[in-house]
Amino acid sequence: MYIKTAILFLAASALSLPTAQDAHHKRAAVLTKQSYADFQVSDGVAGDALAEVQARFPIDENDLANVDPADAAIIKSARETAEDAEVGTGGFNDAIAAASGADADALQVGKIKNKVLKLKLEVLDLQIDQAQSGKDNADKIAAEQKKLDTNIATDKKSAGDASQSVDFQG
Repeated sequence: MYIKTAILFLAASALSLPTAQDAHHKRAAVLTKQSYADFQVSDGVAGDALAEVQARFPIDENDLANVDPADAAIIKSARETAEDAEVGTGGFNDAIAAASGADADALQVGKIKNKVLKLKLEVLDLQIDQAQSGKDNADKIAAEQKKLDTNIATDKKSAGDASQSVDFQG
């Protein structure tokens, strides 16, 4: 009688164990395509740009091999748009050149926050590509990470300073 109960208990326990996911399991998409105005981080104040970027692009950086292809495409597109907002017509460079005083200062702080956005997305894009394709992007990742670290440090030095975005339609 006890043996029958023990066998049933063990069988039920084995069936209730979690199963391993196969190696090709992909996570569901977590991002949605947005306009630059909706994902930019340049408004507000300086000091926490990286956290703002991570909040807008909540990718599991510990499992880049399983980032959904739609999310990877959104990251790539957002990075390109953020770069256009910096150097393109009507972007930060044009706005800073046309401004003066406190307005120019706030736009410069916003430009640094935009660079954190652009570079974080570039590093993520390269890391996702490397994790999913096996392509060796280590040198590119290191170069972009160095630029990102420099801009994060600049953002933190400006903590509390007013930051202004640009009305960019890219």
